[in-house]
Amino acid sequence: MSRDTPHVQFPLGPFTPYDGNPILRPQGDGWESASVYNPAAVVRDGQVALLYRAHADDVVSHVGLATSDDGLHFQRRPEPVLSPTEPYERFGCEDPRVTEVDGTYYLTYSGWDRTHARLCLATSTDLVTWERHGPLFPDFNTFEPRAEGVPTPWSKAGAILGTPVDGRWLMYFGEGSIYHAWSEDLLHWTPCPNDEPVMVPTAPGTFGDFLVEVGPQPVVTDNGLVLLLHNAAVRNEDGSVRYTCGQLLVDPRRPAEVMAQMSYPWLEPSTYEDRNGLVSNVTFVEGLVYFQDTWFAYYGQSDSTLAVATCRAGERWSGLR
Repeated sequence: MSRDTPHVQFPLGPFTPYDGNPILRPQGDGWESASVYNPAAVVRDGQVALLYRAHADDVVSHVGLATSDDGLHFQRRPEPVLSPTEPYERFGCEDPRVTEVDGTYYLTYSGWDRTHARLCLATSTDLVTWERHGPLFPDFNTFEPRAEGVPTPWSKAGAILGTPVDGRWLMYFGEGSIYHAWSEDLLHWTPCPNDEPVMVPTAPGTFGDFLVEVGPQPVVTDNGLVLLLHNAAVRNEDGSVRYTCGQLLVDPRRPAEVMAQMSYPWLEPSTYEDRNGLVSNVTFVEGLVYFQDTWFAYYGQSDSTLAVATCRAGERWSGLR
């Protein structure tokens, strides 16, 4: 995304789930045979490219690559483009987000060792061959200020703004609460203090009172503010969860403060696939692109299948004329 991307206002939308969802399902008997979900998205060479999470019954996640000429129908590479190789990710490369800057793709993902989740970074110029740069925040726990029972380190969900702010690069990251970090080179990142989150879980009884988590890469609005789609969850009395999607707005001059946020979800479970799967009742957004005069928001359905919701440029939230 750039400052020149049109029709970026807060809140972004309205988004309508595609009638043909899911657009990707598990296939075969190998690395993507059980679940395909939680995709990053970017436009490259006139196509939408998805970098998606997938796994077999062992729940060891890999990142696959699929491309589309229309944003709806995708062709997949037969082999993953990122698979576990390092100790900190030996049980999964999970939940990618991607931002392109000057021909380089910056991919954040969660390295999972079945004890700790670590936010990691990899770079590529072709979306196929990736150079790892390791975990970014080895001493952070993004479940603060409510991290009881969550082992440190724990960090997930890094979304890099593709437009510099006063010559530096801005990232929002975190599961549990949302934090921010700065970089001079897009490779080395300095986080804000662990006790200074940008956004904490929402008020009791609202759609994010269990946790909030960063969604896709932020975008710059028409009037120069930073808009971030995010995920949110409530925990039910029986221990189950329900994930929906919200939005927040930030002034880049004051990136640690939320200027505005939606008080209800713009996307929530509504279909069979949204409500039934490995983790039921989940719509989880990680990909956002502007393509062919349309916004495409890509999301996982119950940690099992992959879907898209769209909004045409200039579409109105209200039916008023």
